[in-house]
Amino acid sequence: MPPNRFPQASPRPRRRLRSRIVAVTAVVATAFAGVLTANIASAQVNAASAPVTAMASDGCGQNPGMNSGNHTIQVNGVNRSFILKVPDNYDSNYQHKLIFGLHWWGGTANDVAGGGSDGAVYAHYGLEQLSGGTAIFVAPQGIDNAWADSGGRDVAFVDAMIQRIESALCVDESQRFSLGFSYGGAMSYALACARPDQFRAVAAIAVPGPVSGCSGGSQPVAYMGIQGVTDSMPQARGMRDRFVGNNGCTPQSPPEPASGSGQHFTTTYSGCQDGYPVVWAAFDGGHQQGPVDGCTGCESGAQSWVKGEIWEFFSQFGDGQPPTTPPPADGGALTGQASGKCLDVPDQSTTDGTQVQIWDCWSGANQQWTHSASGELSVYSGGSRKCLDASGSGTSDGTAVTIWSCHGGANQRWNLNGDGSITSAQSGLCLDVSGASTANGALVQLWSCHGGGNQKWNLS
Repeated sequence: MPPNRFPQASPRPRRRLRSRIVAVTAVVATAFAGVLTANIASAQVNAASAPVTAMASDGCGQNPGMNSGNHTIQVNGVNRSFILKVPDNYDSNYQHKLIFGLHWWGGTANDVAGGGSDGAVYAHYGLEQLSGGTAIFVAPQGIDNAWADSGGRDVAFVDAMIQRIESALCVDESQRFSLGFSYGGAMSYALACARPDQFRAVAAIAVPGPVSGCSGGSQPVAYMGIQGVTDSMPQARGMRDRFVGNNGCTPQSPPEPASGSGQHFTTTYSGCQDGYPVVWAAFDGGHQQGPVDGCTGCESGAQSWVKGEIWEFFSQFGDGQPPTTPPPADGGALTGQASGKCLDVPDQSTTDGTQVQIWDCWSGANQQWTHSASGELSVYSGGSRKCLDASGSGTSDGTAVTIWSCHGGANQRWNLNGDGSITSAQSGLCLDVSGASTANGALVQLWSCHGGGNQKWNLS
């Protein structure tokens, strides 16, 4: 399917079946009351301007001066640390996005960089797998596992990381982003306030209020707020509304789902200055970073819709094309381990929306699949090339798997795993032969991973 676009001021309800629950540390807003007053005026005011024109950092065209892993840097006499993730297909001539993922109160940089209980599919809030090598990721460590930003120390930390990373690696200086859950979302908001000329957009998930401060805060920055209807909404709405005003958007009260509905509504404000959208995603749930549609209170970063919508929000500001020197693609037939039959496009169709099936292997072009470095699984070539697609960007059990014109969306990215399963990078669900059938013509869909033979494939 074509990638979702943000409709002007229209809600998008979505539903999802519960797959699994991952325990995530919850932080309640009242616990921050003591630090709110002390930090509301902290950090340094920085003169703001419109986002800079696309510009290659000093590290472009040079041998990489930093590698993935743990790094330390001294900021105002204090040793600070961060975890860096450089794409495996790093190209020193490609200008990458630079994305900061900030942990929650009591969380760590390791939690963000490793994906916690969800693992690699949720690394860096799930954006790493969606990026297809187009971004460099940073997971900084807060002092006392928090982001109080006393005296502007955390804003200065971010400044120092930007300077060091961009002198060593190739970054598009107009494509810096920050996101985080809870305290990490509040710190992302503080960066939007204090560094509007440095950050293109931020996303704040379940913020308890402006507990990291807001120094400045009068200039436009693209802003996405994500909040549960039973969480601390009033302050989160106020933080959103600051950028509704800064960005020249038309004020409104966007629709929010009812408690117990199992839904989320995403609204893009109308009237905003060109290039400065404001998006509000309200969901049925509480203080969560990975809500799952169709299951009130369920928590799973791997299954949540949040990562896909944040990546969509961030990626609208650049071309999103992967580096020009990716590793060689893998290709061949995809054979079901239980059936011995091949993943097949019925009647050699090239029509968008055709649902794929299994069929006796015969080496036809409609059974030859190529897995690219960006995660696409494509069939055919040239002007007929099509990508394996989760229909309608669906993320629930039973979603049809089809072919569609390739567009690079999250619903067209697939992970080929060591156990033979193939999972959607967007939803974490497995490529599944319906009803565990082994008959010719059995349709292929998405389903919760269970390890069965009808979810195992060989690429050869």
